[in-house]
Amino acid sequence: MNKLKTKRKSVYDRILHTASDLFYREGIRNVGIDRIIAESGVAKMSLYNHFKSKDALIEAWLRQEHEQWCQWLKTTVEQQTTDPTKRLLAIFDALREWFEGPDFRGCAFMNASIELANPDHPGYRVALEHQQSIYQYILQLAQAAEVTLPEQLARQLLLLVQGAIVVALMEGSWSTASQAKKAAVMLIQTTSKS
Repeated sequence: MNKLKTKRKSVYDRILHTASDLFYREGIRNVGIDRIIAESGVAKMSLYNHFKSKDALIEAWLRQEHEQWCQWLKTTVEQQTTDPTKRLLAIFDALREWFEGPDFRGCAFMNASIELANPDHPGYRVALEHQQSIYQYILQLAQAAEVTLPEQLARQLLLLVQGAIVVALMEGSWSTASQAKKAAVMLIQTTSKS
């Protein structure tokens, strides 16, 4: 029984890994189920045993991306400093690290929401949940930094994060993270209680 579970998990992981790579590199609409099957080396029935449809596979991919990306961001930020205000700025240092990576192709969630363009699609909903989760993380940091109007600052910093990601993708430049960080410094200074 354990071997069967391990084998199924292995097939599941192989399908999800292949889909993740292809969806992020080439886009959701450009990658069909047959390509995922061929590149993952699984049978069509195996794919449909694990994912009822391409939409279910997209949702699973985005949920996995969400978990991994949020964990990466929190770990990267928290390793840099324990100071709450500096953690708000460390978000932009983390972005710069991400932008400099050889495989950077923008935000999987923004890309997916544009491609899916349907608020009722399960993947679109995951993209919105991801955005809300990032906002909540920034809000927690803003509250820990004891700024005035932490909700407003969190919303503004989220906009800077999202804007930096889009511009970095479009221009192929990691310097947008540094520019966004400079804007964040000014925003934080205007909301600082001290």
